[in-house]
Amino acid sequence: MNTDINLEQEKFQTGGVVLVASAHAVHDTYTGFLPALLPLLIQKFSLTNTTAGLLSLFMQIPSVIQPFIGSLADRRNLRLLVVLGPAITGFAMSMLGIAPGYGFLAFLLILAGISSSSLHAVGPVMGSHLSGSAIGKGMSIWMVGGELGRAFGPLIVVTALGFLTLEQLPWLMLAGLLMSVFLHYKLNHLSTRRSEECANKKWSTTIRQMRSVMLPLSFIIFTRSLSVATLSVFLPTFLTSEGSSLWLAGASLTILQMAGVLGAFTAGSLSDRFGRRKMLLISYLLTPIFMILLLQSGKIWLMFFLVLTGFFSISVIPVFMAIVMENFSENRSTANGIYMFFNFILQAVGTFLAGQLGDLFGLRTAFLISALVIPLGLPFIFKLPRSLHKQIN
Repeated sequence: MNTDINLEQEKFQTGGVVLVASAHAVHDTYTGFLPALLPLLIQKFSLTNTTAGLLSLFMQIPSVIQPFIGSLADRRNLRLLVVLGPAITGFAMSMLGIAPGYGFLAFLLILAGISSSSLHAVGPVMGSHLSGSAIGKGMSIWMVGGELGRAFGPLIVVTALGFLTLEQLPWLMLAGLLMSVFLHYKLNHLSTRRSEECANKKWSTTIRQMRSVMLPLSFIIFTRSLSVATLSVFLPTFLTSEGSSLWLAGASLTILQMAGVLGAFTAGSLSDRFGRRKMLLISYLLTPIFMILLLQSGKIWLMFFLVLTGFFSISVIPVFMAIVMENFSENRSTANGIYMFFNFILQAVGTFLAGQLGDLFGLRTAFLISALVIPLGLPFIFKLPRSLHKQIN
């Protein structure tokens, strides 16, 4: 007999959803340490730009195991992957400052990547179980937690370095350890396992069932992958090349992300009421318009269009996740793991293509092309199933 307790109800359980999102926030705060620490690590270990760039890749590589983690989570209770995520990632990222060599840096980042992949494969599913029929709202809160963590992570570690040396950074792991202890007591009643029927379902059956959703969704994600790369990776470089100050270029990314947090929360929640496809259509119609206006704007209007671009471009992420969760309610962990894997691959391809376009034609042209590619995803939105739930309260 299955003794795991599952609290999925029609009622939205705010406290539980916020708690899982808080685990996401603390975890992603630690992953945000790397960009801020990179200049110090380059200096300490005399790294080249290539070897320094590989450090980020080491943390991303474990994303390929997310489908396997998700499949296992549908068969076994992997609650501990969410509970231990902040502690393990906090340990790994806080130890970077005392790593004796490059090999140990790589080991720590791979460890953080495995922890991160595990949490991101299982955490959203736990949040969806607590969201009832308001899955879009639940995914919005989950994403807000992560975005806030990534936004404040660099600021926290830089501030800490004003009081601590690089070798004293391990003290920062205490927050992750305390969060994991707190989660252990608060989430001990939850299970990632769904049912005996789900546990015995074959991988091949799940993948066949996912085809009708994942194929159009993959095309939709790919058509925005160029814009994601240009905005999240090359925006500060583009603005400085256009004559903006270094401060403005750096602040632009924070502004974009914070506007995206608001957009994600709004779109995810509204998708429960008005449908997922409508929210995707709005984003895919308005994002390219505001990106083009951003390219043409002067300093006075730059921030205005930056906010609108961030709001509408990032708003679709919780909608994507809600589509996956509600269409595969019996295999949410498996489906989410496969979705996360494809999202990682497609975004990596988009980043590579954006860089190539920038080298060949310049960043302004790369931004323009990335905006014009987005509407190519519109026909595939109509291939997605209609929302199963629409909230009125």
